[in-house]
Amino acid sequence: MSDTPRPDRQRGFLGFVERAGNLLPDPTIIFIYLIFALMLLSALGAALGWQASLPYSGEKAPAFADLADGVLTYRASSLFSEENIARLFTEMPRTFAGFAPLGLVLTIMMGAAVAERAGLFSALIRASLRNASKSLLTPIVAIIGMVSHHASDAAYVVFIPLAAIIFAVAGRHPLAGLAAAFAAVSGGYAGNIMPGQIDVLLLGFTQEAARIVDPSWTMNPLGNWYFILAIVILFTPIVWFITDKVVEPRLGPWGGVIDAELQADLDKADITADERKGLRHAGLVALLVVAVFAALALWPGYTPFIDEDAEGTARLQPLYASLIAGFFVLFLATGAVFGRAVGSIKSPGDVVEMMQHGVRTMAPYLVFVFFAAHFVAMFNWSRIGPIIAINGAEALQAMALPAAFLLVCVLLLSSFLDLFIGSASAKWSALSPVVVPMFMLLGISPEMTTAAYRMGDSYTNIMTPLMSYFPLILAFSRRWDGTMGVGSLLALMLPYALCFMFVGIGMTVGWVMLDLPLGPGAQVHYTAP
Repeated sequence: MSDTPRPDRQRGFLGFVERAGNLLPDPTIIFIYLIFALMLLSALGAALGWQASLPYSGEKAPAFADLADGVLTYRASSLFSEENIARLFTEMPRTFAGFAPLGLVLTIMMGAAVAERAGLFSALIRASLRNASKSLLTPIVAIIGMVSHHASDAAYVVFIPLAAIIFAVAGRHPLAGLAAAFAAVSGGYAGNIMPGQIDVLLLGFTQEAARIVDPSWTMNPLGNWYFILAIVILFTPIVWFITDKVVEPRLGPWGGVIDAELQADLDKADITADERKGLRHAGLVALLVVAVFAALALWPGYTPFIDEDAEGTARLQPLYASLIAGFFVLFLATGAVFGRAVGSIKSPGDVVEMMQHGVRTMAPYLVFVFFAAHFVAMFNWSRIGPIIAINGAEALQAMALPAAFLLVCVLLLSSFLDLFIGSASAKWSALSPVVVPMFMLLGISPEMTTAAYRMGDSYTNIMTPLMSYFPLILAFSRRWDGTMGVGSLLALMLPYALCFMFVGIGMTVGWVMLDLPLGPGAQVHYTAP
């Protein structure tokens, strides 16, 4: 055994979290292990005759279920059976290409890549923060941080270090600005003013899981809109109070000066005349895109985005479904006109190259999705998911546990897993096939279950050294204080995480108790068709 002393940051509970997390393999490898475990479990379940039944009013049974005398029955099927082995290999391309989140995310990312590579996202962030009022600097940082999720990597690479610089120039401690920005971007990951890529991605996994119970259930990209907007409203004053009243007083006065290096960094944050012109053009194009989509839903006698034959909120389903394409067009068009104005786009070929770059950056995600798609599909083939969901729902029903308590359990499970597995999509693709159908059978909507998961997945990001951007944030912090270590950064962020956790739990419980809508056409409770 080595006598090398363990670094200070690897001692205590946080040290245990860091060491345990470092032992975990890549999320893709985790799903390979899960597939093999599922195959063994399916063989055991088939041998023991596992099954589950529930009343069903439909005339046709869902896939992989048997219907007789109004009772739907799922029986465990071994994934080693001839039928399932043949299905695994003959349907492999279809299983991968047909995975709902894949097409949704790739579509949006091709448009977002143009906006990001053209410099639109970076310019928006710098324009929003550069001239912020000193007295309102903290809440502005909080709001922009949560909105900046649409900018993907730019939120971490551009916004967080810029917030520290702006605080320093304002005479405030730069680490306070860094902490506020990190708390908003990463701890407030579930919050935003408008839905974006992450909403589409997670609700895509939710759709796959919900169809275990209801094959006709269709994802609504706005299904969590009101919930994520409320997070911004509630978390902003928390960031403001903790930064100004807890973190900054603890850091003490900043004794630095605005030297040449700091001034150079600040100058880089300035918006050029071309960028201002590009932002104006992008804003006009954004209004045009919104106007076109509104016209397609409201134009008298011509409403492609309205289902005239449906009733209630179902009439808006084509509009909800069109939002994926809407985000793509919005990002693509605004990014293209901005790039043209600043010179980062000189020809249509540049736009195509940026779109290709967006797809290339998704290569690790494509590999991950290949195995995640097969895990979800094989879960369905084995019937293990519905069996666990139905039997689990019956057990929970017998215990008469309130919906709010069950959702808090999902929230806390998500938080615990987030200490070790940073990827929101990786965790949800594994959890959703069980918890979504189980909670649907208990009368809880897929949207509400997803919202609870997202809340739990959010605030833990800033209290685990295993978050993918944690080393980068630590490097940013060491520019202002060379003594900063993992424990120092975790201690800086812990007050935000704890407050977010308690408020997040209270918000989830309150949402259920008050039966508030989660978004247009999305409710807390679910009623089987």
